[in-house]
Amino acid sequence: MTDRPTLDELTAGVPFARRHIGLTAADRQKMLSTVGYDSVDALLRAAVPASIWLDEPLDLPAAGTEASVTAELRAYAGRNKPMAQMIGLGYHDTITPPVIRRNVLENPSWYTAYTPYQPEISQGRLEALLTYQTMVEDLTGLPIANASLLDEATAAAEAMTLARRSSKAPKDAAFLVDSDVLPQTRAVVGTRADGLGIKLVDADLSAGLPDGDFFGVLVQYPGASGVVRDITDIVTQAHARQALVAVAADLLALTLLRTPGEFGADIAVGSSQRFGVPLMFGGPHAGYLSVRDGLQRMLPGRLVGVSKDADGAPAYRLALQTREQHIRREKATSNICTAQVLLANIAAFYAAWHGPEGLRLIAQRAHRYAAVLAAGLRNAGFQIEHESFFDTILVRTRGKAAHYVAAAAQRGINLRQAGDDLVGIACDETTTSERIAAVWSAFGVSDVDIAALDTATGDGLPEPLLRQSDYLRHEVFHSHRSETAMMRFLRGLAAKDYGLDRGMIPLGSCTMKLNAAVEMEPVSWPEFAGIHPLAPAEQTGGYAALVADLETWLAEATGYDAVSLQPNSGAQGELAGLLAIRAYHDANGDHHRDICLIPSSAHGTNAASAVMAGMKVVVVKCDDDGNVDLAHLRETLDKHRDDVAALMITYPSTHGVYEQAVAEVCAAVHDAGGQVYVDGANLNALLGVAKPGRFGGDVSHLNLHKTFCIPHGGGGPGVGPVAVRAHLADYLPGRGAVGPIAAAANGSAGILPISWAYLRLMGPDGLRAATGSAVLAANYLARRLSGHFPVLYSGTDGLVAHECILDLRPITKATGVTVDDVAKRLIDYGFHAPTMSFPVAGTLMVEPTESEDLAELDRFVAAMVAIKAEIDRVGAGEWPKDDNPLVNAPHTSATLAEDWSHPYDRQLAAFPAGVRPATKYWPPVRRIDGAYGDRNLVCSCPAPEAFED
Repeated sequence: MTDRPTLDELTAGVPFARRHIGLTAADRQKMLSTVGYDSVDALLRAAVPASIWLDEPLDLPAAGTEASVTAELRAYAGRNKPMAQMIGLGYHDTITPPVIRRNVLENPSWYTAYTPYQPEISQGRLEALLTYQTMVEDLTGLPIANASLLDEATAAAEAMTLARRSSKAPKDAAFLVDSDVLPQTRAVVGTRADGLGIKLVDADLSAGLPDGDFFGVLVQYPGASGVVRDITDIVTQAHARQALVAVAADLLALTLLRTPGEFGADIAVGSSQRFGVPLMFGGPHAGYLSVRDGLQRMLPGRLVGVSKDADGAPAYRLALQTREQHIRREKATSNICTAQVLLANIAAFYAAWHGPEGLRLIAQRAHRYAAVLAAGLRNAGFQIEHESFFDTILVRTRGKAAHYVAAAAQRGINLRQAGDDLVGIACDETTTSERIAAVWSAFGVSDVDIAALDTATGDGLPEPLLRQSDYLRHEVFHSHRSETAMMRFLRGLAAKDYGLDRGMIPLGSCTMKLNAAVEMEPVSWPEFAGIHPLAPAEQTGGYAALVADLETWLAEATGYDAVSLQPNSGAQGELAGLLAIRAYHDANGDHHRDICLIPSSAHGTNAASAVMAGMKVVVVKCDDDGNVDLAHLRETLDKHRDDVAALMITYPSTHGVYEQAVAEVCAAVHDAGGQVYVDGANLNALLGVAKPGRFGGDVSHLNLHKTFCIPHGGGGPGVGPVAVRAHLADYLPGRGAVGPIAAAANGSAGILPISWAYLRLMGPDGLRAATGSAVLAANYLARRLSGHFPVLYSGTDGLVAHECILDLRPITKATGVTVDDVAKRLIDYGFHAPTMSFPVAGTLMVEPTESEDLAELDRFVAAMVAIKAEIDRVGAGEWPKDDNPLVNAPHTSATLAEDWSHPYDRQLAAFPAGVRPATKYWPPVRRIDGAYGDRNLVCSCPAPEAFED
């Protein structure tokens, strides 16, 4: 048998790339025929400028099999050493209820969903986020919370800028940070303050506020040292001096202690990590931020509110969307565009699973173990630093701190060394009597009757600070105590939503591609999930190797020299890159270079990030073809030649084309003394064919949650590493010249195995094939749909990159049918809408990704063609402009059961051509009234009676 496969070929089996890429060889040939090219390579060479074309293959490991890559990751995981983590400092071990781990964290219905900008098909995740907001509001005693932030440190930095905008203190007033704030929080706040030119003052606030003008105060409660203290005087003094008070509070502690709101605080921030979210070497974890009444319109990030649908029924949506960066741009109050939705949902469900009584028991358990631990050490002659504490104690060791920490490590327990004399020990949900005995043993204490000591030991919580108010009174926190009830609750929420598990999400600029199960599996492994971010290096060898691999591979794939994985969102990556540019100019004595040039088509976060980095935004026009207007760029560079710090450009462009002059644009900026920031949002169209670091980029951020397969999770987690040329390497976050941009050294390290596995499984050939398939799919859709909806921008030979913009403005002008109408009608056809009105109002930006097969692409084409036929019937007067399938979309099942008086039939409403009744997705609500929700802001769980009708 001359054609018999070799053993190696038989062992390898079907390459993973064939599983990831939806198109078969036959699909590609059919699509190439439609587009007019003989091969994918020919298509790419026609679309991509020859000046940036990459001739050599990527120098990456060859593709592995699913089995071999899983084995490699198992080996890396084995180099991590899970321990009993009693380090604390804002990170605590917790137990993820299996019903939540299996049905949410490991469920594609939850992790493949997109940000809920289409609320009618996002009611499940919006309800979960509203539950999260309600939980935070109740526990902090403040009436309004957002739908999560990236981590506790980021939340504190956002609180600082919120206070600056809201305070009536003098413009040159400083921000006051208590000395007992978590060190990682202080560091991130410092980075943000430096970018904005805000003066920070550090002080021990136990002695009161120092002299001077302050616009805000940040205090930790309980403190990083573990101490619990009354902050009434701090709040009173701060308010008397026109400063706002932000309290970084432990949510679990707030089940036992007076709330920030009861102290009169203006803002509360913190982390919800210990509510069922694994340690994950520091992330991803959902930070929280809540505010007093009057500050809600200053709130950063996303806010879920209750509005009503077309039938008047309550419905959830993102509220106050005018705060989003794509609208406010350089006037945005924050550059945050990503939340931590998946992790916030887990925390919310954890609270619903345990309820107020269960949470209180967990908090009491952590506190009682800490109290008994302290008593045993005190009885043995050790000095405990504080009389009042929640779950963390500081032990004086007569200069032997390192000895006792090492002795505990030998017993499988990590403690925190706080100098030569102090050891910090934090108890949590997982603490047991056996673990307490092991800690005593490390300190040379033995033969303690723990039960008797428990009976004889009082609490360490001050009586005046004990919480008296109720919390978590809403029915959602009392209705799901059995696993059956919780399982059905989670299933019911997921059934309301649309994720990649249902069908294509063709969102331009967002790259909603396959998140393969083999890539996702390691996230839940204890060797990755159970590692504290401050664990000793000898316990984290697997993470170190994985991070080193990823940094090397991402640098090679993009043409840069150094990479930091720390930024935990694309916006954070932008900020890190711009701070690096600013620090580089400062180091060269070019302090005056503070202008950031941004094309008019750019992502809204670009302008917001530039402002956060202390730069001034100057907009560069785009020409009629959607490219950077070279004449206007040169004119602008001439005008600001001595002051240009950077140009931010997205490539391929935000308009979805490969700009032919990109190398010329970069060279012009360099000639003016500026640096070039290439936004990596569209890297899905570049891997294997061009490298930003080679064609003129000095720095880029890379969206791992787009190009490298980390799931969007309903709006987070995201990871936005920053990659730089060699001259900027010393200015990466946390490496000296620029402070950290996230709380943990490696950001959301717990999900890095996903991108590691994707790169390892695809190999250089697979990555290039993915790029080719994405570009082919986009051009196929553009060609198929251009006769029905004009394609707004195209490049050489009428080609687009990995996405295309359909122009509905002429249709709207002629018929009154809007881009919103088409988006909502697509729901009836079983699709998530493309990106609406970005980057051009009145358009749809479509990105099919390489993961979809030809049948799904053709189904989308058929739906869009059918919708255009419906639009034509409106335009012809066959259906009234105010009563037709488009303006009434989406149609719910309840709608069909009502008396029908519309000029089109029920069949057309719910089962248009191509929609099979057996697989029909039914939206739970009709079209939602956004304006009503903003006028009548309700951002906590309404009573169940609101939904009875």
